[in-house]
Amino acid sequence: MTSATKPPTPVRPVIEHLSVTTVDLPRAIRFYDAVLAPLGLVRVADYDEPEGASACWGPPGTLPAPEGRPGEAPFWVQLRAGPVHPPAGTHIAFCAPDRAAVEAFHAAGLATGGGDHGAPGLRPQYGAGYFAAFLTDPDGWRIEAVTYL
Repeated sequence: MTSATKPPTPVRPVIEHLSVTTVDLPRAIRFYDAVLAPLGLVRVADYDEPEGASACWGPPGTLPAPEGRPGEAPFWVQLRAGPVHPPAGTHIAFCAPDRAAVEAFHAAGLATGGGDHGAPGLRPQYGAGYFAAFLTDPDGWRIEAVTYL
């Protein structure tokens, strides 16, 4: 097998999971169900824990660890008593399968209470082929969908 036909090495997750907070979990669930669906992510778990109710997203059929494999269901939103103050400069970039998914992510976010933080488009200042859209969620967290395709 030559290097041209060798399958790519799978990417090992670097982050097991990441949580953001919300003061309104049903609102956050509606928002993230809508914006993550075009990226191929679905809500895979809901929990009611002493420190606050939460929801988790990942690819269909996955579960968060320890029930699932580490890193498979990496994104969480957890209810906390308000107010929420996302730290300046913080943002989360989600991988998108293609440009249409980036566009659908942005449209879904605007339709479900998110704010526009950058319309879908090429961002050559970030690299060749970098196509992204930026939103703020209803609690003010900055999120992005990006593809290089």
